[in-house]
Amino acid sequence: MRNQRGITLIALAVTIIVLIILAGVTITLAIQSNGLFRKAEEAQKYQENAAAYDDQLTENVEYFVDDYVNDVTANQQASGD
Repeated sequence: MRNQRGITLIALAVTIIVLIILAGVTITLAIQSNGLFRKAEEAQKYQENAAAYDDQLTENVEYFVDDYVNDVTANQQASGD
């Protein structure tokens, strides 16, 4: 009986062909016009816009809180508390 060890040349060739096909599909999906890189750039823009919006909201809230605290303090001082 023959000693069977290792892989055959056909199995190695099939494995390499499958890896080449997978690499081609992956590169195509990443580079095409609506691919992974484009979506990453769009996500970065959305995140930057959201951060700017959040900063503006925070500034507005701080302004209104300071204004409210100043009004309350002024009313307390005017009433003599």
